[in-house]
Amino acid sequence: MGFRRKVSDSPRVELTPMIDVVFLLLIFFMISTTFIERPGVTIDLPEGGNQQIETEKKEVEVYLTEEGDLYLQREAITLAELNNHLMSLGAETAKDLTFLLMADKSARHGWVIEVMEIARRNGFIRLAIATDKTVDETTIRPND
Repeated sequence: MGFRRKVSDSPRVELTPMIDVVFLLLIFFMISTTFIERPGVTIDLPEGGNQQIETEKKEVEVYLTEEGDLYLQREAITLAELNNHLMSLGAETAKDLTFLLMADKSARHGWVIEVMEIARRNGFIRLAIATDKTVDETTIRPND
């Protein structure tokens, strides 16, 4: 009796379902990704050097507007409340944190110094001041 041998195809990996899944994951991550913005507080940062400092995840963000309004992590706060909050962190914790000050370039110099002094008194040793990139020096004209 003659048995026929089954002709077996070599195993194949179907790529179409895998490509569909990867495409759907790409769309999901593009839609669900949050972009870092500073909404709510309008601050016109001064221009500074080209050096960009890597900020750490452990930071205290303080915003100072042109009118002198103060925000801690985007929540309105007074100088006394800022002092109390920083004091509650403790000096040892403050040494490990970066104090990130984002002051409007039109904010009064005295207010900026006062906020920096509060941070210093509460044990912060790392201070970062946010700026925008400088304009090209060829565009700067004296007496403007």
